Amino acid sequence: MKSVRIADRLVGDGHPCFIVAEIGINHNGSVELAKKMIDIAVTTGCDAVKFQKRTVDIVYTKEELEKERHSVFGKTNGDLKRGLEFGLKEYKEIDKYCKKKGIIWFASCWDEKSVDFMEKFNIPCYKIASASLTDDNLLRYTRSKGKPILLSTGMSTMDEIRHAVKVLGKKNLIIYHCTSTYPSNADEMNLKVIQTLKEEFNCPIGYSGHERGITPSILATAIGACSVERHITVDRTNWGSDQAASLETAGLYHMVRDIRQVPILLGNGKKTVYKRELPIIEKLRRVK
Repeated sequence: MKSVRIADRLVGDGHPCFIVAEIGINHNGSVELAKKMIDIAVTTGCDAVKFQKRTVDIVYTKEELEKERHSVFGKTNGDLKRGLEFGLKEYKEIDKYCKKKGIIWFASCWDEKSVDFMEKFNIPCYKIASASLTDDNLLRYTRSKGKPILLSTGMSTMDEIRHAVKVLGKKNLIIYHCTSTYPSNADEMNLKVIQTLKEEFNCPIGYSGHERGITPSILATAIGACSVERHITVDRTNWGSDQAASLETAGLYHMVRDIRQVPILLGNGKKTVYKRELPIIEKLRRVK
């Protein structure tokens, strides 16, 4: 199974788990809040941060945008969606800040125009959101940029995943097991799908989680996920649909710490009598 290079990281079996802190739209339209979450990702040892980019008038219908929805940005759903979108000025600041902090950043683009927008920053890879897995035109257009693709598989059947992989091709592809509920319940995790995906597609398999806590993310790594993506926030009580399924600083720190321990805990599979056991043998065994 070949690894995938993202900037200076190799992602795949035998390499350190590639941990992505998804900021998404948890910045609530504030660059300063986004910077705080970038700082959290850096200090806890994440490899990358991810944002979401949409061209609002393309992704959503006029009727959807005109629906009443009160928020700090206005009275309609359109006011909210536009308020949450960063533009060129904001992403220039984010790009500069991530370079200063030494962390990779990229985005999931929900439409072709957003892909073109992100090309201005020469991001090292693209994420395909679960909602976009069946959008063949977007898959082809994103792939045409010649960069690694990270494909999320929430709310998708195996046949839909097979079709998306056929459209994208397996070269420079990482597939993420995912369940698109926010937050996800234990009986919706189905982590054994990680092995199912690995056996069928023979490419690096990751895990994009929306659960409460960190246990499923650590288990995912233990059973073969070479990358883990989790939403992050400065405060889960903040306004926003993704906040409840996000990790605050302490939770992210513990998740990263425990994921980094997984290869050490699993060992090499060879039964060994360790030097520190030898005096215990002398002390406790009647027959040696």
